[in-house]
Amino acid sequence: MTQRRAIASMHIAALMFGLTGIFGKLTEAGPVAIVLGRAFFAVLALLVFAHLFRAPILRGMSRVRLMQLAACGLLLGVHWLTFFHAVKIAGVGIATLGFASFPAFVVILEWLLWRESASRMDLLKVLLICIGLVLVTPDFSLGNQATAGLLWALLSGFCFAGASVGNRYTAGDLHPVQVACWQNLVILACLLPFGPTAVAQMAPLDWLWIALLGLLCTGLAHGLFVASLQVLKARVASLFFALEPVYGILFAWFLFAEQPTLSMLFGGLLIVSALALVQRAPKPA
Repeated sequence: MTQRRAIASMHIAALMFGLTGIFGKLTEAGPVAIVLGRAFFAVLALLVFAHLFRAPILRGMSRVRLMQLAACGLLLGVHWLTFFHAVKIAGVGIATLGFASFPAFVVILEWLLWRESASRMDLLKVLLICIGLVLVTPDFSLGNQATAGLLWALLSGFCFAGASVGNRYTAGDLHPVQVACWQNLVILACLLPFGPTAVAQMAPLDWLWIALLGLLCTGLAHGLFVASLQVLKARVASLFFALEPVYGILFAWFLFAEQPTLSMLFGGLLIVSALALVQRAPKPA
């Protein structure tokens, strides 16, 4: 893969990640059915990718490593559930911007768990995100549906930060596709007991949206992301994550007429700026 192709692949991956909330909005099914279907189709896509590019699935696995991946997989699953719940009650724009708070939570978690002192750049990211969230908040009342959705999105960002920090310290030398595949298997196993009820209530068209969510926004996007890292530095690749909320908001504006306010646009700009300052690229949402 050339550098030009790697950059193009990262743009496509960012676009796919930005479509996550869109497919969740289009799907009439609840968060449980969406996450269950996403994990199922993601596992299929990741297994195909692993076969085509000879990425390992079983190599390096142990009982301890599997338990660590399971814990991170649970956090990832809760992140997805809370994110799609936020999409349902507050819309794609607010849910995406609320989730984009995860860099601030990463800084806090690494300080609490490992006493890693925050740099001035880290503190700047936290400050930008806090100001941005204040501007994005429609109303400081829990009775406001959009505000409630933003709180669910913040919980989603916290869980994603926990999964990212956990992967940093537990994944070790495992291949990123291997990590993603096992964590999606954990999510699939946890939600299978609720599967019959959730799936029975799904409309036929929901299967299409969920399949696209799992295949494109998880399997293909993660595959392109991993392949691009063979050429691009993680610091460069991380800048593309700033495009995820931008794409999400623009698509929601065009498809669902979710027109952001001026305050929301400015707050989103601050959050995206904080994302652009991220030095380590996390595992995609």
